[in-house]
Order: sequence, then C-alpha cells, then structure tokens
Amino acid sequence: MKEWLRKYPASIPLGLSATESTSHQLRNGLRKTGWHIQETDTEVRLIPPDASVSASELDAVFGNAEEEAEETDHDEEQAFGLEYQLRDFLANNIHTVPVNAKKLKLFVDQTGRDGIEYPTAIGLVDILAIDEEGNFYVFELKRSRGSDKVVGQVARYMGWVNETIGKGKLVTGVIVAKSIDEKMKYAASVIPNVFLFEYEVEFHLKEANSIGG
Repeated sequence: MKEWLRKYPASIPLGLSATESTSHQLRNGLRKTGWHIQETDTEVRLIPPDASVSASELDAVFGNAEEEAEETDHDEEQAFGLEYQLRDFLANNIHTVPVNAKKLKLFVDQTGRDGIEYPTAIGLVDILAIDEEGNFYVFELKRSRGSDKVVGQVARYMGWVNETIGKGKLVTGVIVAKSIDEKMKYAASVIPNVFLFEYEVEFHLKEANSIGG
C-alpha cells in the first residue's frame, strides 16, 4: 500500500505520510475520504472514490497474496478474515492478553509513535507492547495457520529490540495464530521467552425487539 501511495502522492490522506504513517493509519484515512474496500482471503483491494485508478494498478499492492495463500485455512471454523483485523483487535484489547501473567500496554516511543506496526531496521513489528516493568513483548500475528518459520520472524524482531530500544530489559516473543502445529511448538521450545497462543472467535445473538429493553 505504501509503495502505491508513494507513486500516487495525491491520493495520500491529508495529514498522513506514505513513509512515516503506518498501514493501519493510512487504511483508516483512505476509508474516511471515500475509498471502497474489497476483501478476499488473499488480498485487500482499495478502490478510489472516483475510480480514476484502474483495478489492475492496485493488484499485488495491497496485502501479500503469496504469503496469504500459504496460510489460507480452508476449514469452516471462524477466523479473522484478514491479518490486520486480528492485529487491530489485539491492539485494542492488549491489556486483556495474559502473557506470563503480566499486564500489557502498547509501547509508545519518544516521538509518540505507538506499537502498532512498529518500524524497525528489519521490518514492521505487528504489535510492540510493554509490561508494568518496561519489559518488551514482540507480537507476530498470523490470522490462520502459523508455520515454524514464524518463530524465526519473531526471534529476528526480538533480537533487534534487545540490541536497540530494549537494552537492559527482558524481551519476550508472542506468536498468535488460529492454529499452531507441532513443528512450530518444537521450534519455539528451544528459544527462551517465546509464547504461543491460538485464538478463538465467538459471537452471540441476543434478541432486541423489545422497546426500552
């Protein structure tokens, strides 16, 4: 998304930057200016209000189709449709996530940037959080089935945090996926301070016909 916006700067929402703003902020900004969102299991496609940009120009820009294809879960269990939905839900409810019995909150650096899609020299951390003692928690999220290569991803970000903003603090890795297989469990078992979580999605219907009830 950022790559496309850099090519078409006139489409960048007012007050945002294709370099400094997160994908989360840019996505919300585009929605507010009337862009339409088409979502599938493999991509997010944003269509401008005036449709002056062809759909073909948007292909392969929004989302990582190859990575999503590897993770597609064809069972009928409920799951988050897209990875950013899982990320936003966890970011908004980070204080309820029970990691090592610690209460967490989003990390905010000295510039005011929060821990959602936190930029590093080696990529974006899905969620970067801290506990009450200032220790760091690196979240790597997979909306569907995680593979053992995710352990390497979270370890890479843990290493960066440990050598930069987290010096002198404990750095913990947290992998969240709809399903975690035995391969990932074996891989994580030899890396200290890595926690694995499987999420479940539930919803309930409550009758609401009664007026004033």
